[in-house]
Amino acid sequence: MNKSILYDYIDACELVKETEEDIRKLKKKRKTIVQTNVSGSNPDFPYNPQHFKIQGTVFTYSDDFQLRMEERLLEERKGNAEKIKTQVESWMNTIPNRMQRIIKYRIFEKESWEQVAKRLGRKATGEGIRMEYQRFMKET
Repeated sequence: MNKSILYDYIDACELVKETEEDIRKLKKKRKTIVQTNVSGSNPDFPYNPQHFKIQGTVFTYSDDFQLRMEERLLEERKGNAEKIKTQVESWMNTIPNRMQRIIKYRIFEKESWEQVAKRLGRKATGEGIRMEYQRFMKET
């Protein structure tokens, strides 16, 4: 596993969240219905005034097509980001627990080496943890 994929994981997680929000906004926009009242009368005698309720969307068929295309593209983007996320999570399950914790604290939570060492405990030092991480990444 390449070290850069770990950084891609962070971006992939954020991209999934952002894309889901964009999809929600598009769906909400497509469901927007406008309703209004109009007045008219019978076309035949006696001319009785009547009120009608009309409703519909505020966009055209081509606008609807465009919204569907955007939604499809967003779904594809989300799917690609989820693939990266799944690959990294699968790889993380195959490495030692200690290294999982180091990667989680250092890469995903952006802590300093000293903070990582403190969280790991067992008299670990920041420099020792950094070297352990570097050795591990060279081996993989």
